[in-house]
Amino acid sequence: DVQLQASGGGSVQVGGSLTLSCTASGFPFNASAIGWFRQAPGKEREGLACIFNPDNAPFYVPSVEDRFTIFRDEAINTVYLRMNNLEPEDTAIYYCAADSYLCSDYALQYLASQFDHWGQGTLVTVSS
Repeated sequence: DVQLQASGGGSVQVGGSLTLSCTASGFPFNASAIGWFRQAPGKEREGLACIFNPDNAPFYVPSVEDRFTIFRDEAINTVYLRMNNLEPEDTAIYYCAADSYLCSDYALQYLASQFDHWGQGTLVTVSS
């Protein structure tokens, strides 16, 4: 079975940091792009970052590229999203998703629904 297990969410104060993890199984991780998305209450899903493999430059949407870092560990089939300087507007459920070829700023913004596999999400709450 394909599984994407997102974890690492929690409550943090403004300006704090969190690192989310996405552990994958059941599909060829090394040949797949992994993306991070989020959905805040009452808002549409938003693409954040994606990475194809450690040798390729990741993609970020402009709103987070100065604060978030995506990286992956092939040895343990895990992709991370390091989030710094968190703001209340970052409060959302964060999801990871995998796809065999989608990873670009365009894909993050417009093609989220085409990602092959999705995890269950982890909640991040940023309070002032």
